[in-house]
Amino acid sequence: MFSQNLPDTQNAREEIYSQENGSPYVWGKLYAMKEKFMSLDLSDNEYSLGRAQDCTIRISRSHVKDDVLQTISKLHCKIVKSDSTSEVYLEDHSFNGTFVNNEKIGKGDKRILKNYDLISLASVHFKVYVYVDASDDNGGFPEQINSKYIVTRVLGAGACGKVYLVFEKGTCHKYAMKVIQKKHFGATAERNRNDPNKIMNEVHILKALNHPCIINVEDIVDTPDALYIILELMEGGELFDRIQVSQQLNENEAKLLFYQIIKAVKYLHDNKITHRDLKPENILLATERRETLVKVSDFGLSKFVNSQSILKTYCGTPLYVAPEVLETKGMGSYTNKVDIWSLGVILYICLGGYPPFSADYVTLPLNEQIMRGAYSFPSKYWQGITPDAIDLIKKMLRVNPRKRIAIDEVLCHSWLQVSESIFKIIVVGF
Repeated sequence: MFSQNLPDTQNAREEIYSQENGSPYVWGKLYAMKEKFMSLDLSDNEYSLGRAQDCTIRISRSHVKDDVLQTISKLHCKIVKSDSTSEVYLEDHSFNGTFVNNEKIGKGDKRILKNYDLISLASVHFKVYVYVDASDDNGGFPEQINSKYIVTRVLGAGACGKVYLVFEKGTCHKYAMKVIQKKHFGATAERNRNDPNKIMNEVHILKALNHPCIINVEDIVDTPDALYIILELMEGGELFDRIQVSQQLNENEAKLLFYQIIKAVKYLHDNKITHRDLKPENILLATERRETLVKVSDFGLSKFVNSQSILKTYCGTPLYVAPEVLETKGMGSYTNKVDIWSLGVILYICLGGYPPFSADYVTLPLNEQIMRGAYSFPSKYWQGITPDAIDLIKKMLRVNPRKRIAIDEVLCHSWLQVSESIFKIIVVGF
């Protein structure tokens, strides 16, 4: 039971996983999504969650802030296992709602829980548990993964593979696991796929990188068919989603987010790594707050996937790809200036609310728009944006990479000069 006298989370979690033979039959597990919540083996037929003293899982000030606690009902919900049908269902008893996979159940209603269902309390954003059926065998994953991690729900999917939410056995620490199928590797990586020394050399480089705005690589498991990359989990979602919700970011908000992205890319370039796949989907946010830490992800793909493969991931819409890559269809030799172009497209979308190039623009085919640098700043969308911001975009979206601004020059641009102090405050806060 949660209470203010609860032992520290680590010890509580160790107790869960130290159960010996003869313990009650465990029919399911709740894996905690919040650091101060305890993961739980389910063996009784009924569990209650809420603020009340007699709740099986009691939520108190030791777990959440007061403003969040006030949204939790005394009896918020129950998890019940039916004796007659063996089904597991969640009953909603709350005023503010209980959500399963972001869908509200409704007070007095119930819903059958299925494997990997995500449970949120009072708000879709307050994710507390992932339900896992005890009969789940993590089928399909290699022993190196199953021996260390519990693989749960799919967080996202792309052309190169899927991203899963995983929990480390014993600690219940949560991570994201990206699975990259080797059939998507470039020609050079394909030749080296059976040379573990070469692949692990790249792994060591990636794991050695250390920057507050670069996603941490916790572990990489290499198998003949796929790479399994274990990453820190960012709970604020993708920059892509924030842009979709907001349509057009406030300039100060965009500046703070973009400054962090630039710091990350400079760090990569200083370490001789070109990202080559920068896009809002690869920019992750630590929280859903406006002022939040930002981390660049998928920089490791530049080590394993070639330009042709990256082009294919866009499914014919190479929105963020530099013109020099398109001109040679991914077969040329490129500098890290390809990242600067992608950053220019990202900033344009953040401030304008729409892409600079699109297949919907009928004047020129998409590839021609990019290779000619045919974009504009219509006053309807850009009249409130400062000239400094527009100047920076223009310098990043120069077709000739030799004339394109370098990462150090981006960082020194006048539009970004007020961001360093706020950036330091945010980094320290995390």
